[in-house]
Amino acid sequence: MKRREFITLLGGAAAAWPLAARAQQPGKPPHVGYIRAGTPNNDPYREEFGRGMRDLGYIEGRNVTYEFRHYGNDIESIPSLISDLLRAKVDVIVAGGTAAIRAAQTATQSIPIVMGAADALGSGLIASLTRPGGNTTGLSILATDLTAKRLELLKKVMPQAVRIAILQQPGNPVHSMFIKEIEPAAGSLGLTYRVLQVHGLEDFEPSFASMRAWPTDAVFVLEDATFIASRAAMAAAAARHRLPLICGVREMTEAGCLFSYSVSFKDAWYRAASFVDQILKGAKPSDLPVQQGTKFEFVINLKIARALGLEVPPTLLALADELIE
Repeated sequence: MKRREFITLLGGAAAAWPLAARAQQPGKPPHVGYIRAGTPNNDPYREEFGRGMRDLGYIEGRNVTYEFRHYGNDIESIPSLISDLLRAKVDVIVAGGTAAIRAAQTATQSIPIVMGAADALGSGLIASLTRPGGNTTGLSILATDLTAKRLELLKKVMPQAVRIAILQQPGNPVHSMFIKEIEPAAGSLGLTYRVLQVHGLEDFEPSFASMRAWPTDAVFVLEDATFIASRAAMAAAAARHRLPLICGVREMTEAGCLFSYSVSFKDAWYRAASFVDQILKGAKPSDLPVQQGTKFEFVINLKIARALGLEVPPTLLALADELIE
């Protein structure tokens, strides 16, 4: 099934409404709030969400308006930005990153919240996938399962690796949970680790220098919205210290990670539009089952591998969805 057909199916009966009829509905057009890490020029998912909305018939300025907010890598600014969206009287909030979703839930129990992509169950953002409860629904990823899989791939790409540094954003409320899940998986693979806490861009250089001196064989990057936003600076600092980065989403591998394995975040953000569509037509978030990511991507950056003198096994090259030359 093609992605366009799938998102139309998710829309249910609402998808049968003629687009012209939507545009002719009386009153003001719906007002959609959006908040993510990064900046307007450094947000790889904003356009995917907008494309999903356009494919469902929503044209900005005609039958929908948006309020976009970006918190860069400053998690502490999130509550203020959420307050901005509430003052703007948005009809729904589309949020990316666990910290932003949780802040939105704290700020309002009445305005619907759509998750772009998050470990919704593991972080306690919803009650269950089928009956999320409250005012939150959207897309979920099984981040802990993916974390263990990335460790397995790391040992296949770098069988000599015995020490890894785990890159943690201390402001991410679920990272401590991820680290607990890593411990048994790392032990079974013969890996020891140290946790490396990074609050912002200024921490990359000194943190990587300390890990290089340890020395670590690779840096395992936990999924975080601020890390995605800072991916170029992170990759540049890692390259200066000749440290392989093991990442989640493909956008980070495009920026300079050795490889990534995860669900497609772009696909998840595209699909988030279908939840907004249903909510704007009267559906309650508590009645909309949370969808899990279905499109997985294993991406290897061969340019980085060559720069680090690493030989990627042919079996892994054959499994990769994309090879970046």
